[in-house]
Amino acid sequence: MNQNGFSRTTSLPALAAATTIILWASAFVVIRHLGDVFSPGAMALLRMVTGVTALAVVWRVTARRHRADPARSGRLTGRELLLVILYGAAWFGGYTVLLNMSEQHVDAGTASLLVNFAPILVAAGAAAFLSERYTMRLALGTAVALSGIALIAFGPESAGAHADTIGIVFGLLAAMLYAAGVLLQKVVLRTVDTVTATLIGAAVGLAVTLPFAPTAIAEVAAASWPDLAAVIYLGVGPTAVAFTTWAYALARTDAGAMASTTLAVPAIVVVMSWLLLAEVPTAVRIAGGTLALVGVAISRGLVGRRRTIPNSEMTEDISPAIHR
Repeated sequence: MNQNGFSRTTSLPALAAATTIILWASAFVVIRHLGDVFSPGAMALLRMVTGVTALAVVWRVTARRHRADPARSGRLTGRELLLVILYGAAWFGGYTVLLNMSEQHVDAGTASLLVNFAPILVAAGAAAFLSERYTMRLALGTAVALSGIALIAFGPESAGAHADTIGIVFGLLAAMLYAAGVLLQKVVLRTVDTVTATLIGAAVGLAVTLPFAPTAIAEVAAASWPDLAAVIYLGVGPTAVAFTTWAYALARTDAGAMASTTLAVPAIVVVMSWLLLAEVPTAVRIAGGTLALVGVAISRGLVGRRRTIPNSEMTEDISPAIHR
């Protein structure tokens, strides 16, 4: 009996983490697949509509728990609301559109490798704006990761490839907006529960993408049912479900270990793209992406010495390497 109970408590967080990583990886492939059907802005709007709807259901289900926890009641102060609006606009709005734009020009695997540069930007931003230490490990990781990004951007395949260069720029801009969103969200999550903060942030992202509504309506009318199902999946799976499973897993395991799992996303994306889209990044881009991921691993302390993560840090660092 105890053995079964132990097995359940240890396997459920692992299952939740695996679910999260697979859903996030699949988002890159689905976005690439839908690139010929939906324009970047329209796809972002449709994803936010379904994502907000699904998150509202999750929030409703967990509303009783919010009311029972006075420290995280879901009631935002003016400052907290401003921060949520800013991170929602940057992360759910701008990031989603820019990622879609990037995948109009580069394959899903390359896009995922570029976006995985974001954790280093988060660490550097935290050192600059949140009074966190900028360590030699972070500096070394940044240098290694930047060399990988340079290899992707300026490698042999990029010579004369204007469309690819645009896609790389959009991918890096998406990583920057993701990092900005995480830094803003990190402050909010000290006092506001994760579901409430994410729901409001996603609603802001929906508002930001509303100007694309006329285009979205026209493209929905012309889309097939499988394509409509795929864009709905983007909102429900990688946005609403994956966020919930990530929060569940992180609350029950080590933050450093959880952070390391996100480094598996690009590898899964490459395999999925190969199987479903017959696309694989070039050898040079895979090498550059590997360098970038090694840099991220160094900066986060996942290479070299191990350290114990304090409980307070576990509760703050709830944002994964990529919100897809």
